[in-house]
Amino acid sequence: MGSKQIAQETFDDAVQENITEFEMEPEEAVREAVQQFESQGVDLSNIVKAVRPPASENGQRQKHQILLTLESLGRAVAEQDVAQLPEQLSSFAAQCKEQLAFRYLAGRNGAYPAVLSACQLAAGHRDLLLQALSTLAALLDGQPDLLDGTGQEVLLRSLRERRGDAEVTLAGMRCVRHACLKHEHNRQSFVKAGILPLLTGAITQHGSSAEVVRMAASALRVMTFDDDIRVPFGHAHDHAKMIVLENDGLRVLIEAAKGKMD
Repeated sequence: MGSKQIAQETFDDAVQENITEFEMEPEEAVREAVQQFESQGVDLSNIVKAVRPPASENGQRQKHQILLTLESLGRAVAEQDVAQLPEQLSSFAAQCKEQLAFRYLAGRNGAYPAVLSACQLAAGHRDLLLQALSTLAALLDGQPDLLDGTGQEVLLRSLRERRGDAEVTLAGMRCVRHACLKHEHNRQSFVKAGILPLLTGAITQHGSSAEVVRMAASALRVMTFDDDIRVPFGHAHDHAKMIVLENDGLRVLIEAAKGKMD
């Protein structure tokens, strides 16, 4: 039986109650709420354990910082403000990288469509695309369910059209890896859409880049995982055969390893 789950709002209300009803200091109120829920067997791994700003004078609830940053990003995307996007993407990505709870809260509040739209807006701007893909990777880390068919197409197109760009390739492959870890449907969809030759091709084309080789090899490895408990039977063995027999993966990996040993 899995651990109990609560909503972010439930945790925030408990913290606020500790402050208003029991006159606790903010940090103490958070610690008390954590202890209270954990003693009840609640899994708080996806909960932002911080004090939400107090309600405004008109009684409107304030939001956690990650959601305020997301709102700013959403406005820049909606207005197609390419000049503002770099700053907003950078700020949002930095907060996503801090902890899963931030990414989870953002994901539940429309972060994926906003970041995906940023990737689409950035298609013709190399540096902005790199930043948008890096932000998407930060958001997808631990949240592969967020990716949809449109996102898959954006990633595949970026990897194909920018295959000569090591940095963009690295960012795109990082997205693919996060999207496929513990997600059999995404793995199968990517393989059917032609991700394997893009990964082996990246190793061949960017063999001098240790980061690219490492990420491509890691993404290939994830394609052979059988780690999605929601699926009774995966295609791990089939994918491994395709990597070796159809994409010359074993030779590519051995040659890359030799190159790093020379």
